[in-house]
Amino acid sequence: MSIALDVQNITVAYENSTVLENAAFSVPQGKLVGIVGPNGAGKSTLLKAVLDLVPKLHGRAVFFGENLKKVRSKIGYVPQRGEVDWDFPTNALDVVTMGRYGQLGLFRRPRKQDKDIAFHSLKELGMEQYAKRQIRQLSGGQQQRVFLARAMAQDASLYIMDEPFAGVDAKTERAIIQLMQKWKQKNKTIIVVHHDLQTAQEYFDWMILLNKHVMAHGATKEVFTKEKLQEAYGGQLAFLQNSEPKKAGDLS
Repeated sequence: MSIALDVQNITVAYENSTVLENAAFSVPQGKLVGIVGPNGAGKSTLLKAVLDLVPKLHGRAVFFGENLKKVRSKIGYVPQRGEVDWDFPTNALDVVTMGRYGQLGLFRRPRKQDKDIAFHSLKELGMEQYAKRQIRQLSGGQQQRVFLARAMAQDASLYIMDEPFAGVDAKTERAIIQLMQKWKQKNKTIIVVHHDLQTAQEYFDWMILLNKHVMAHGATKEVFTKEKLQEAYGGQLAFLQNSEPKKAGDLS
């Protein structure tokens, strides 16, 4: 089984406080992966450390057997919406076209083919009518769809997403998970920071359970157990009353 991402003992500290300690796991290619854990567990920090967006005390990440620099064009990143400057004067189509830059190389301008791919990506997410709309004029769910379309236009092999379902409506959430499932069918790997345990079992076939260090990782049915979740979340798991964990649609 090919390994899309191998994380080797990554540790991150902010102002002398360790927020991620010796995180180590591997993700096989073609998996839809959820990173779950309580607030403050280091989930977003893990993604940023893997992508060299924050400094590491030690450790490294290997992508498809290579370092990040060699395979960066194969990796699509969708940050949290709150980290994006939505006042930047550009429209939805231009944002999505940015996803093609890794295919173009340095200093090359997008071709008609790239614009067509960008527009098709918007259409796949039901956003084609907003192609010329300024991004600041879009709703939160629409903005999230634009960034998903940008990732789609990139045609990456590995997608890394930081809470893509946060703050979106049910229709947008369905559109996002359907897109992820399409990518998975094409043997692409999708890694998602996710906060909703009620849908985690339904959405992901692979899971990383995190609370400052990796407490479990592997197939969802092996990780998403009452005992392991209780260890990671503690008293926050009052809804798990039965001896067996409930299915996603049954959690309350």
